[in-house]
Amino acid sequence: MFRLFDMLGRSATMQALHDSLRAAGLHPILIPEAVKLTVIKLTRKHAPQLPRDRAFAQAAELLAYCVLGHVQFAETSGEDAADRTEARLEAALDAGDSLDAKLILLALHAGLLAPEITDRIDLDAEQPGRGTAPKG
Repeated sequence: MFRLFDMLGRSATMQALHDSLRAAGLHPILIPEAVKLTVIKLTRKHAPQLPRDRAFAQAAELLAYCVLGHVQFAETSGEDAADRTEARLEAALDAGDSLDAKLILLALHAGLLAPEITDRIDLDAEQPGRGTAPKG
């Protein structure tokens, strides 16, 4: 079925996500199609007020940070962007039920997280707040 995408071309939405992933320093081929489709669905559901390209850019930046880790992301996007994304990751872990938290959980379940990011996520259900898995 996914070969059909190759023959007919990608949808404009998928191409926009691919462009955002590339801009964030992550080649789209490294992300499974199911994850990309879920990112599209999550951004539509949780950030409908944002223009599509901006919502995808924000999602792609966080996803790239989670996959690449701080050092490699900083090499690609700069130390300021890495620090900003680090703050988003921390806020998402504290909040537990935001779009960012859902994107992190998606990357975790897909096995895409860099080891340094995985080590920071504590999925202990007895510990409320920081590090718990997002609901819903």
